This record gives sequence, C-alpha cells and structure tokens, in this order.
Amino acid sequence: MRPYEKNPNVIYKESFKIAASEANLERFPAGLREIALRLIHACGMPDIADRIAFSDGAFKAGFDALQKGAPILCDCEMVKAGITSRYLPTETKVITTLNDPRTENIAKSISNTRSAAAVELWKNNIEGAIVCIGNAPTALFHLLELLEKGWPRPALILGFPVGFVGAAESKAELSKNNLGLSFVTLKGRRGGSALASAAVNALSVSLRENE
Repeated sequence: MRPYEKNPNVIYKESFKIAASEANLERFPAGLREIALRLIHACGMPDIADRIAFSDGAFKAGFDALQKGAPILCDCEMVKAGITSRYLPTETKVITTLNDPRTENIAKSISNTRSAAAVELWKNNIEGAIVCIGNAPTALFHLLELLEKGWPRPALILGFPVGFVGAAESKAELSKNNLGLSFVTLKGRRGGSALASAAVNALSVSLRENE
C-alpha cells in the first residue's frame, strides 16, 4: 500500500489549494470565487470553472438571504443531506417536499413529474429563499414557469440539475434570465446533488467566516 495523507485538515487545505491552482478563477468576483472552488472540489473537475454562469450580485443575494435566516428549498433529499447544517444559522430551515404525500396527485393534475409537483408546495416559503436544485431538470423548468406566472421571487437560485434530458436546456433557460433573477448554474449536462449542496456550503462558510 502506498503512503497516503491521513490528516483531515491537511487533506482539506491541500484539496482547495490544488483546485485553485488548476482552475481559471480570474473572472469570478470574490464571493463567487469561493462558490466556484467548492463546486470544483465537489466533483474534482477544474474545467467546470469555464462553464459556471452567474448573475451580477448573486453571491451577495445568497449571503444576505442566509444571514437573515431565509429557508433553503431543495429539490431532493440528496441535496438536503449534502448541506452542512452546523454552518447554517440556527433559524434556517432546509426544506424538501419531494416525498410529501401530496406530490403524486399534484403531478397528475399538472401532467408533470413528482419533482415538478414538489415545487408547487414551495409557494409559502419561496419569497426571499435560497432555491437549490441538484437533480431534476423538470423542477427547474417548472419553477421558472411559476415565476413567470407571478410567484413570489426567491433571493437566489442555485441550478445544478444533471442528466441527458432537459438538464442543459433548463439551465440555459435560467441563464437567459428574462426574469432578472439572481442565480448560479453550471452550463451543460453536468451537475448533481453534490454540486448543489456545495454551493450552499460555500455561502454558509462565508457567512460564518464573516461573523
């Protein structure tokens, strides 16, 4: 067996040092740079730095929302599980409604997936919230449809659905930003729960470091 690093603090620091050295992060403002680094760290692919899209002021929008104790709305349990709760303000609620018993009937009524139906249950919590989508393109598509119809607006959308059907397209729709939303996303097919939760963790770590 070859020698390997066992000290968790050394592993953590060295991982981020390598990610920063191998990725092109020059175009990112300070806060977004931390999100980009955590996204790279979560997937081990420095090249994704060139595919990250974001709106002006996205980091501040998310930071301010988290500071106020805004809820975090997740499209699936894996995203929720990946969020490091000890870094969050004590009053912050992390909400996922995918397994709510109402989603099946809602999905039938709107002729869409359960992931899209779960978004329908966010209405009472979405104003000023952080939305974190790391699985279902239909969740992101349907959220944008509801916002177009006049739904309350979230503070920030972290859009990282993954897959071969609809993932790239849903993120392209978000990136067009016809509604003037604050967002961070990763263009193309790549994404996933680990990336979505890493983006939230970047915000919460920054909040803790500024306390």
